Amino acid sequence: MTVLLVNKFHYRKGGSETYYFALAELLRSAGHRVLFFAMQDVCNEPCEQAGYFVSNVEYNGPAGALQKLKSAAKLLYSAEARDRFDALLQQEQPDLVHLNLVHRQITLSILEPCQKRGVPVVFTQHDLICVCPNYTCLSPDGVCEECLGGHFAPCVRHKCVKGSAAKSLLAAVEARLYRLRGSYDKIDRYLCPSAFYQTLLQRCRFTKAPILHLPNFLPADTVYEWARPQRGALLYLGRLTPEKGVATLLRALAACPGARLRIAGDGPGRAGLETLAAELGLGERAKFLGFLRGQALAGELHGCRGVVLPSEWYENGPYSVMEALSCGKPVLGSRIGGIPELVREGETGFLFPPKDAPALAGAMQKLLTLPETEYAALCEGCVRFAKERFSAAAHLRALTGIYEKTIAEKKAGRAKG
Repeated sequence: MTVLLVNKFHYRKGGSETYYFALAELLRSAGHRVLFFAMQDVCNEPCEQAGYFVSNVEYNGPAGALQKLKSAAKLLYSAEARDRFDALLQQEQPDLVHLNLVHRQITLSILEPCQKRGVPVVFTQHDLICVCPNYTCLSPDGVCEECLGGHFAPCVRHKCVKGSAAKSLLAAVEARLYRLRGSYDKIDRYLCPSAFYQTLLQRCRFTKAPILHLPNFLPADTVYEWARPQRGALLYLGRLTPEKGVATLLRALAACPGARLRIAGDGPGRAGLETLAAELGLGERAKFLGFLRGQALAGELHGCRGVVLPSEWYENGPYSVMEALSCGKPVLGSRIGGIPELVREGETGFLFPPKDAPALAGAMQKLLTLPETEYAALCEGCVRFAKERFSAAAHLRALTGIYEKTIAEKKAGRAKG
């Protein structure tokens, strides 16, 4: 079949792009034809469909009043994206469209040509944008579910979007307009990497379409094997932003004498975290490595004793956990969002309450002092779990089954019409 993948970024930026590009490779390996639609960007990977891509829209940089107004209008509805997408559909005639990140820069205006041409649509929920204007269920005070009932005034009141009243208002208007237009009922199926996201989205009743659970996968060439640690340090890998809980992690490290932490990642919170580490007197026990990728990141992952994910928001299906488990690294994870689906107590790691530095320190101490026979058994359990849970072949079978059912139902609906 011919599948058109849609994601606003056509370069490797985060977890959604990891899935987007890995899925394209997986589908192609099975003989399917893959097309792309995204936003223009100098960072984009080469693509035959690049001529159809929508113009780059930047909402966070400096701009004049007129430019801001134009950007705000495009956030709510992009006629350019609609028309370019329609031209791509007409030219390539895909069997199915698979959405990933589309809000704001692309918008759901692209659903109109899908409906006009009878092309079925599935939508992977990498975040919570369909029910939360801030897409993370976070307000300045922490986890927040006030908007999940479909009333988005709390987003404006709390200035949830980048601390800006204007951006929060625009996001709330966008969310309300999509509800009024019935945009989410124009999608045939929703796919959630975590059962937690599936349950939360079903509870919100924002669509009549089925919401399914389909876990993420690791590439087909993944080597599932315990990489014995060369050093006894723990590893954090991810962005350095408040919701990731790294401040809590540093406080836990201070309460766990002898423990060492290597931090692979960057972000707007780095300077503040480095200051906190100095104030706590962590010295060389907390090493900030910056953003790593490729062999450098693999080396850190293979060399650590375990990985820590101290998140304080509703994580979905984190690739950092998946990659850690595939090479036999136990994970210390917050008991929040989709993390407990991957971090099984005593089987693939240990859990602790989010924002609880003493509990995290206890989990760190437990992992670091495990007898070597117990540690080896835990690591081998991680590999077994990952091999069973993150299989690319199993994901392909399940996804193509969903595709085929969605296409058949769309054809049956057109025949009735």
